[in-house]
Amino acid sequence: MKSNNNSSITLAALATLLAGATLLPGQWPEHRTEGPRTENGELDLKAPAPKAPDGHPDLSGLWQPMRPNRGNGNGRGGGAPSRNQGEPPAAQFGDLGAGFEKGLPYTEWGRQTRDQRKANNSKDNPDAHCRPLGPMQLHTHPFEKKIVQAPGTIVIMYNANNDVRQILTNAQALPTVGPELAPWWYGYSVGKWDGDTLVVTTVGFRDDVWLDVNGSPLTGTGKMVERFTRLNFGTLQIDVTIEDPKAYTEPFTVRVMQQLMPNTELFESVCEDRDAGHYLGDSEAKQKAAAPK
Repeated sequence: MKSNNNSSITLAALATLLAGATLLPGQWPEHRTEGPRTENGELDLKAPAPKAPDGHPDLSGLWQPMRPNRGNGNGRGGGAPSRNQGEPPAAQFGDLGAGFEKGLPYTEWGRQTRDQRKANNSKDNPDAHCRPLGPMQLHTHPFEKKIVQAPGTIVIMYNANNDVRQILTNAQALPTVGPELAPWWYGYSVGKWDGDTLVVTTVGFRDDVWLDVNGSPLTGTGKMVERFTRLNFGTLQIDVTIEDPKAYTEPFTVRVMQQLMPNTELFESVCEDRDAGHYLGDSEAKQKAAAPK
């Protein structure tokens, strides 16, 4: 079992994912998020997005996925949330393809890989063993993430397993994918502004990335393009396009909606790898989980 000590949020969505986990509720004492205020003094989450010194929108803040992106957490169904015509389906933590009528456009290899991982009760999911999560699991994980925007660099600190990701916005070119490029869990990310939207392109992934709890794969041939748009002070929209000819027959796009978490801050989250029992549903797993340590 994985024990994850997190002091900033307690979410019902984690009940299935982190069975047996220890969550200690708490918050930063007397913490106040600076920003526009309503007439009654409350933070105005519908106010215009703030601007960075360079004039671009400032994506900085503590963010958490909205309910449609959390799903039921276990990849075992649950209806896809409704969406307006022309909008990408909501990314799901358990099943990334839940919003597509026919599921994700897997290649034969991609489908076999997903099916094998899922048939094994997803016990090899990196989240079960305190290894770095796949990029879509980081986007949709119920735990919060903090974005820090600075000149030339954006850093995202994910409370899930203490993962940290860097996006270069200093006109750095993407590396050429090939045998000489060391593959990374999160790949190599560069971003540039398209109006008020930050477009981030990432390549150079490892071959064993999981995009959801079910095990939808992403490989070293894959590319991810994210479009970050801060719609207002309290809402961040991220449209993510995945392209990977080894795993999918065509590119697909999903949407992640993040909400600002005001008047609190990022808390320490420590992942302890024990036996990944919370991912297993069979009797053998339950016996192992109950056995004396």
